Amino acid sequence: MNKHSEYQYLDLLQDILDNGSNKELFFNPEVLKDYEEKWETPPYIRSVFGRQIRFDLSKGFPLLTTKKVFYRGILVELLWFLRGDSNIKYLVDNKVHIWDEWAWKSYHMHCVKNAPEDDLTQKEFIEKLKLLPEDDPFVVKWGDLKTIYGRMWRRWPRKDGKEIDQLGWVIQWLKDKPFRKSYVVSAWNPDFIYHMASPENRNHVPPFCHTTFQFAVTHGNKLNLGLYQRSADTFLWVPFNIASYAMLLHMVAQVTGLEVWEFVHTFWDAHIYSDHMDQVQEQLSRTPREFPTLKLNPDIKDIDDFTFEDFELVDYDPHPTIKAAIANIWGFEDSKEKKFIK
Repeated sequence: MNKHSEYQYLDLLQDILDNGSNKELFFNPEVLKDYEEKWETPPYIRSVFGRQIRFDLSKGFPLLTTKKVFYRGILVELLWFLRGDSNIKYLVDNKVHIWDEWAWKSYHMHCVKNAPEDDLTQKEFIEKLKLLPEDDPFVVKWGDLKTIYGRMWRRWPRKDGKEIDQLGWVIQWLKDKPFRKSYVVSAWNPDFIYHMASPENRNHVPPFCHTTFQFAVTHGNKLNLGLYQRSADTFLWVPFNIASYAMLLHMVAQVTGLEVWEFVHTFWDAHIYSDHMDQVQEQLSRTPREFPTLKLNPDIKDIDDFTFEDFELVDYDPHPTIKAAIANIWGFEDSKEKKFIK
């Protein structure tokens, strides 16, 4: 009998436990102070370097079953990426709060330094974004993450002020010349990353975890997608990443008239947070169930025409949710060193 493909993910978790090395994490002074005030020890990670798993999407949609995964959030976030949007207003309005903290942190740090009287809690900040229209100056300024995936996929900033739709280019050429090897989309833009960034682009959103992906056609008309992930929170976010890129592969296959085939997921630093260890053991004790089926509205022929209602998840029967804390890691140490900027 063939082993259920979800065991690739479970085996990766076990691999990290058995073969990983422990590594300290960076915390800026404000975060360290918060841990100290709560009498908590900051977490560390246990990680391995360089691993790969793959899923044949013709045999099911890889939404993991050994714990319930937030399908609606995955779909809403992906549609947000495909809009080329960098403002979390769309997510907030659709009750998806994955990126709330990162927008609030930029506002909060601004207030701490410049206007303490204007500071808001994260809950107050998000409620204000929800109530204001999308063109309100507060929403435009403070809801904008600047450096999010969708912007780089669909609106990569060129030095001449124009923007590049990387994914649009890939889709067009997959239709015209399916066997080319250059269908790569990169989100890794140094001008938005910490000390390398120009002043107007600097913020405290971390560098992209899933940095590059590539499409390739094989066996006549079968579309594959490979993801390069530099950093992988294997328990909490990798199940999310697997489903998101598998969904993207389904969408691109449909609009290019190709057949969906393999999603290949390559990890470099794959890790488990020290405060997730009990949850990992709970998940490893569970037996995978059959993957669900993802159905798309067959009438959609343009990547920009998909809406939430065009997707149907069929026969998803997971084990219960396993909750885990998200590590409070953010910010960077300011530095005047500019030797790497020529």
